[in-house]
Amino acid sequence: MPAWNDYKSEAKSRGALALELYAVVSTPTGDPALVKENLPDHLAYQAEQESLGTLFLAGPMSDETGAQMQGTGLIIYRTPSLDDARTLADADPMHSSGARSYVLRRWLVNEGSLSLSVGLSTKSVDLG
Repeated sequence: MPAWNDYKSEAKSRGALALELYAVVSTPTGDPALVKENLPDHLAYQAEQESLGTLFLAGPMSDETGAQMQGTGLIIYRTPSLDDARTLADADPMHSSGARSYVLRRWLVNEGSLSLSVGLSTKSVDLG
């Protein structure tokens, strides 16, 4: 198995984007009341990270069937390092309170597309 930096260098050499982001998979630790209690502070923290440019994307995920919300969340951070992403995840009120635990992974974005439509006169944005 190649080391992370070797893999990233190889991806860049073949023309891939090789954008390094950090994925946090967050799961409840068992007490729904503790999750609900920390939700306002968690959302404020997420808004703060968004305004600072460190929060790339975040939101809840379904179960494997796609039919039920199971409480798992996905947070993608844009930071200089894995350690910086861990510091952000640790500081999230959901994690620091013990309401949720998380697994942190590096994510190397190589392919895909993103469509964005901005209506200037309508002041609308469509992410497609």
